[in-house]
Amino acid sequence: MTSLDLPLAPAPAASPESALAALRKELLDLDRVVVAFSGGVDSSLLAWVAADTLGDGALALTAVSPSLAEREQHDCRELAAEWGMQWGEVETDEMLNAAYRVNDANRCFHCKDALMDQIGPVADERNAVAVLGVNLDDLGDHRPGQLAAAQRGARFPLVDAGFDKALIREVSRTLGLRTADKPAAACLASRLPYGTPVSLGVLRSVDRAEANLVALGFDALRVRHYDDIARIEVPTDRLADVVAQHETVVEAVKAAGYRYVTLDLEGLRSGNLNQALQVD
Repeated sequence: MTSLDLPLAPAPAASPESALAALRKELLDLDRVVVAFSGGVDSSLLAWVAADTLGDGALALTAVSPSLAEREQHDCRELAAEWGMQWGEVETDEMLNAAYRVNDANRCFHCKDALMDQIGPVADERNAVAVLGVNLDDLGDHRPGQLAAAQRGARFPLVDAGFDKALIREVSRTLGLRTADKPAAACLASRLPYGTPVSLGVLRSVDRAEANLVALGFDALRVRHYDDIARIEVPTDRLADVVAQHETVVEAVKAAGYRYVTLDLEGLRSGNLNQALQVD
């Protein structure tokens, strides 16, 4: 499987104003939507604009599973209340799928397939369309989940309206959304190198380690799981802070069950485990 092929994907919108207008038009054309709402910057903008544009015609749903960090689940609930959105939770069962647990290069396909198993029927009941917060920057990476969602009838209004990640943050800032500068927060399974089986125990260890580090003030981070070794990624301008607090950092990560704690000197790189898929 490959990333979703969208040969006619538009160029980024010319301005925040035109992008927002285009997004509202896309949503009005869809008429009724169910937004897959993870609380990240992309789906948050999509959910807020959908609610503001369509009113009762928009429903945000958060998929709850062991791969969703507990702090992100709480933030979804808080955002929905702050913004007065129609919102709910659905439980997904990707962990029951052996093909998902194997954690090969198509893990995300099985994850999004499980997501569509839950939000698809809700959208059908509401005579609505399932929409995901995919943006133009996502199209160039290995994202088999996009293919799974598209095959099940999901739409990507941010792509159709010409949004890349920078524009999403800019428009979110213009609208006063507190998610505008929120660090990217991919699912916990993305912390495991391909080929490392996904298990409840591993996901809980990653979640706890990251939550402990967030409590120390490191809000943008990843804890990559290598058996009993944790590899910490933070932005390069925070590397010195980790070193300065190394005793506390080590204690926080070991409390999650790791024996060894390492710091990646290249810093935080979203999706960097996909490098293992590249062939020279």
